[in-house]
Amino acid sequence: MSQKFYITTAITYTSGKPHIGNTYEIILSDAIARFKRMQGYDVFFMTGTDEHGLKVEQKAKDKGVTPQAFVDGVVDVIKNIWNGMDISYNKFIRTTDDYHVAAVQKIFKKFYEQGDIYKGAYEGLYCTPCESFWSESQLVNGRCPDCGREVKPAREEAYFFKMGKYANRLVQHIVTHPEFIRPASRKREMMNNFLLSDEFIGKSDEELLKAAESGELKTKLQDLCVSRSTFKWGIPVDFDSRHVVYVWLDALTNYITGVGYNPDNPAESYKKYWPADVHIIGKDIIRFHTIYWPIFLMALGEPLPKSVFGHGWLLQGGDKMSKSKGNVLYADDLAGIFGVDAVRYFVLHEMPYADDGIITWELMCERVNADLANTLGNLVKRTVAMTNQYFGGVAKNMGEAGEPDEDFISAASSTCGKVTAAMEEYRVADALDCVISLFRRANKYIDETTPWILYKDESKRARLSTVLYNLLSAIDMGANLLKPYMPRTASKIQAEIGAGERDYKTLSTFAYTPEYAVTNAPSTLFERIKFEDIKPQIAQIEAAQIAESAPAPAEEQKAQITIDDFAKIDMRVGTVIACEAVKKSKLLHETIRVGDRTLSVLSGIAKYYTPEEMIGKKVIVVVNLPPREMKGIMSEGMIVCAEGPDGTLSVVSPEKDIPDGSALS
Repeated sequence: MSQKFYITTAITYTSGKPHIGNTYEIILSDAIARFKRMQGYDVFFMTGTDEHGLKVEQKAKDKGVTPQAFVDGVVDVIKNIWNGMDISYNKFIRTTDDYHVAAVQKIFKKFYEQGDIYKGAYEGLYCTPCESFWSESQLVNGRCPDCGREVKPAREEAYFFKMGKYANRLVQHIVTHPEFIRPASRKREMMNNFLLSDEFIGKSDEELLKAAESGELKTKLQDLCVSRSTFKWGIPVDFDSRHVVYVWLDALTNYITGVGYNPDNPAESYKKYWPADVHIIGKDIIRFHTIYWPIFLMALGEPLPKSVFGHGWLLQGGDKMSKSKGNVLYADDLAGIFGVDAVRYFVLHEMPYADDGIITWELMCERVNADLANTLGNLVKRTVAMTNQYFGGVAKNMGEAGEPDEDFISAASSTCGKVTAAMEEYRVADALDCVISLFRRANKYIDETTPWILYKDESKRARLSTVLYNLLSAIDMGANLLKPYMPRTASKIQAEIGAGERDYKTLSTFAYTPEYAVTNAPSTLFERIKFEDIKPQIAQIEAAQIAESAPAPAEEQKAQITIDDFAKIDMRVGTVIACEAVKKSKLLHETIRVGDRTLSVLSGIAKYYTPEEMIGKKVIVVVNLPPREMKGIMSEGMIVCAEGPDGTLSVVSPEKDIPDGSALS
């Protein structure tokens, strides 16, 4: 039976379309999941959406839709992006799923019944985007310490979780499980900023463990608000209808409900996959995953996840992404210009293990050209081309070794081990660079062996065949190792060189197959891109973002009128019985039957209606306006029209067949 590997991402908050920084996390997790599958693990990869909370309720209200309808629309957008990025998740959980809602209600009740939760009142400073309460001392420059936004005073009745009850156990776990919080720098940050009281900051792990075991350890962990009573969009507390479960207790428990956890009767799938091998999350929410989440699990009597990896942020040129600036980068926009695998490559390769990364259109262009078009694409194309030109498309291992071969074969054979070692530590950028380094080494091998010179010497045919075979063997190994990161490209390379997918255990074996039969029509894996050539597309994307974020034009506020003022307007139903265009104008001249009389009316609607369309149309006419002459024609009234946001005019007609001359009231 294969060893299991359960990996999760943080579930995406459904407040809007995820930008490339959000998308990095799912691509990172996908690369890890694919690599583990390649190693033979039984992988369960789960992602999903966090759909409750005040912010969602407010956004739905602003859109004039229900919260459920709002999140349904956002989920479709998120899934489309994930699928477009070739994300191989096994399950997509939504916190509005019935089974999750039922399990969370049971978990909340279990906590309450065993004394972990009590009812109180919360008074503090609230950050709506983060959905977090803060004390005055926790603020940074008077603002939310997580997102830097404004906080507002708030007070409400709430249920609280007794975090301090489990604080010592948590410290013991963190100290005795160094792999629990990764990178290691995040561990000290969590301990110092959120767990340890001041007198214990700076103590060694041994000192902390001793203090925790003796009961002398002091922490600054405060009881946590776990319900809300000032909005309704959340999971109801089933024994207190005024409350909904606070978003973090709701969201965090997805990691167990998604694999079948229920306090009454956990499913076999839960017993199989839990505990999670790794939670992949952003560094901004590591506190929730390494303090609150393990304490919730301790209260449930369940094992803790083996590891929580808090990755850095992907920043847009060091600047904050903003639609109003037009500088938000989305994965689908990037893929539309560079391709899916180029986007996957960039975000995986350019993100340091423990720090933030930077992405810009220019950097994307440079990296695609340097690494993908030049190093990788050029290597594959010229190797295939030489194999076709020199040997009719078939390169065999003739056993004719040369001076550069030993070092080259050693480099290729050791790559799998280096990649594996990096992936064990979730150093995905380092692992991917090992693969690209193999391709760089192969390019160097071409320069060392000069196949074009060997081709000129008939006595060197065996050596030439061996050189090309060695190149194809290294490319074969590299393509297999590339698959978790760039699955489409890896498959294309294999098709180019006539190689299939290999078992992971063979990827340190050079000369795995006796010959390679390459394609007779080599393709270009990645085209070189000139930044100047894509500037117009970028400008269009940025302009669309700015237009989308622009506030709707304020409606003109007209002076109020009384009912008596309105009663002075005489509007009647009429039928257009004749109509003609007025030359050199935007006017139509209609003859309208209104009861027992006909009116001559001029209307500025020639741009939107032809005379033929108007004849026979029921219209609403203001009939008590003073006559006015235009273009030598007398106008005795005005047709009522509606004007759309873009200025388009639409003639207003009665819904039913109302007799001509009928008055509007």
